[in-house]
Amino acid sequence: MSTETAVAAGEAAASGADWRTPVTLGRTGLRVGRLGLGASYGAPTAAYEEAFERGLNYFYLGTRRHPTMLAALHALAPRAREKLVVAVQSYTRVGAVLAPSIWLALRKARLDYADVLLLGLWNGPVWRGVLDAALRLQEKGLVRHLAISAHERPAFGAHLAGGAAGLVHVRYNAAHRGAEQEVFPLLPAERAARPGVLTFTTTRWGHLLDPARLPAGERVPRGRDPYRFALTHPDVDAAMCGPASRAQLQEALAALEEGPMSPDELAWMRRLGDHVRGQSIADTALKKMIRT
Repeated sequence: MSTETAVAAGEAAASGADWRTPVTLGRTGLRVGRLGLGASYGAPTAAYEEAFERGLNYFYLGTRRHPTMLAALHALAPRAREKLVVAVQSYTRVGAVLAPSIWLALRKARLDYADVLLLGLWNGPVWRGVLDAALRLQEKGLVRHLAISAHERPAFGAHLAGGAAGLVHVRYNAAHRGAEQEVFPLLPAERAARPGVLTFTTTRWGHLLDPARLPAGERVPRGRDPYRFALTHPDVDAAMCGPASRAQLQEALAALEEGPMSPDELAWMRRLGDHVRGQSIADTALKKMIRT
């Protein structure tokens, strides 16, 4: 079955699904809304609280733990901690640094534990010292589940085979679709046995929404469309979004109301993605020529 056929089949199967209903993240058993919330771009605290009330409960404290998300967690956790799924990320390559970093994040968030510890940007095997430190935090109950992210897709073969990660964060959007061949087919057939799958850079840093980067004559996507594209794939559990305003959050939430893309919409987004990707490759080649 071709990639396009598989995705179209998944879209057809999902067409009756209600994306406003929480999904289970594989073998972790965690129940989350179909969009995850990133802290880096500083949406207002009230917007994060509103998102939670509308079912978005995956709160991701990444590289920039913005005070507006921290304030939302301060308000939500005392009354609804069991409904929150809080992910804390670390890029450290030094095992001894991991525990103090997580302690600091938990203290800032006023939490006793994180639901997820994301080991970030491992384009090769996770170093033994870092993995051992993460497992010790898990044994102590300071983190409940481990997650791994990578930009280099071949790395997921080892990450999935290792079995330590209950979740994976995968780069996937209309311009970067390689996960359809290199990551998703590696997932166990039984959904309860596989890790949860979340996508990141779903808008490709906004490039898929920028008319200047899109082919002439094509309709410009709305903010919701890249999220609809990612979530339509049957192997994607949730897509990360990083709103900088309430308006951006509202547009992302509209993806859940609108639901899966049709085959024609998927083909349209792929055309745009191919153009954006080709433009990026051409720009990189030009920069190399200029430097030489």
